[in-house]
Formats: sequence, C-alpha cells, structure tokens
Amino acid sequence: MSTRPAGHKAIIEAAREEFSEQGYGATSIRNIAKRAGVSLSALYYYYKGKQELLVAILDDGLDAYFGACDTALQAAGDDPAERLEALVTATVRFRIEHPVKSSIVLTEGRSLEPEHLARYRKNEERGTRQFREVIERGLADGVFLTPYPDDARRTVIAMCNAIAQWYRPDGEVTPDELVERYVSLALTVVEYRPRSVRRAARG
Repeated sequence: MSTRPAGHKAIIEAAREEFSEQGYGATSIRNIAKRAGVSLSALYYYYKGKQELLVAILDDGLDAYFGACDTALQAAGDDPAERLEALVTATVRFRIEHPVKSSIVLTEGRSLEPEHLARYRKNEERGTRQFREVIERGLADGVFLTPYPDDARRTVIAMCNAIAQWYRPDGEVTPDELVERYVSLALTVVEYRPRSVRRAARG
C-alpha cells in the first residue's frame, strides 16, 4: 500500500502552482500547505521542505515528458525525418498540454541544491541526446544537410520549449496546427532533403 497521504496529490499540485506563479524563492511552505488544504505538520511529515517538493515535481514532469517521447519514438519508423517529427510532436504537445509542468522543469532546475542538481543535469543531457542522435542519424543517411547540427538541435529544442511560455488554448492556433508548423520548421532547420528529391535534382 502507498504510504502517501490522501492529500499527497494536492500537496504536489499546490507546490507546482505556487512555484509557477511565485517562483521557487518567493514561495513559502505555509502557502503551499494552505493551498493544498493540509496542515503544516502533515506536509512536513511527508516532505522535509520546499527542496524535496521541487525534486518530486521535477521528477514527475521529466518522467511524463520522456514517457511521451519514448511512446512517440516507438511508434515512428527508422527514418530520421519520421523520428524528428515524432520528437517535435511529443515535445510540442507536452508543452501545450502541461504548461505548468513544463515551466517548472524549464525554469526551476537552477533552484536545486548541489546533491540534486547533478541528477537533473543528467536528465537535461538525456533530452539533448535524443534530439542529437536523430539529427546525427539524418546527417549520416544524407537526408539532413545542415552544416551546423549542434546549432540546429539547440534551435529546435528552444523553439519547442518556448511554447510553454506563450501558448494559450483560446488562441488562434490549434494544437494540431502548431504541431504541423513546428515539424515543418524543424525539418527546415536541419535542411531535410529526401533522397528522391535530391536524385530528381541531379537528373
């Protein structure tokens, strides 16, 4: 059986909202407890303080994001363009559907204490690596022609991540339209050229 309290989810959600709205440094543990509807003693029984809550929130957000990426990649074929499309689609949809989770992961890693920061950096590298491997495969196969693969990777990741900061569900662009746009942009950035197109150009 779980040892978490009935209000465990409420505590995590309350901390996530407080960190998102106020920032980690300005958030008080008292306000988190009040927002969650639990006593300070109940919160402290399960979490030693803000740092432990932040770690739990970051782990939750990263696990959800990488789970979405893994699912998308498993459904994609071996073609590098399909795999890049899968990663971009998963990232864009995650940023749209989980803006608060995304915002915390993208902005509050700097608030981690040294003993937690190293593990967080490894997760950051995992995110970088999955895009790098796809782009490198595309270059090796001759379907991505960018002479600047590292810059291309950083550009694609940055533009997808930024969605969490500006996208509004009631805006003019639907999630499907945004996915289509960003996949097109990503393929443009890596200078995607299908083999058939290149053969036709040489013919």
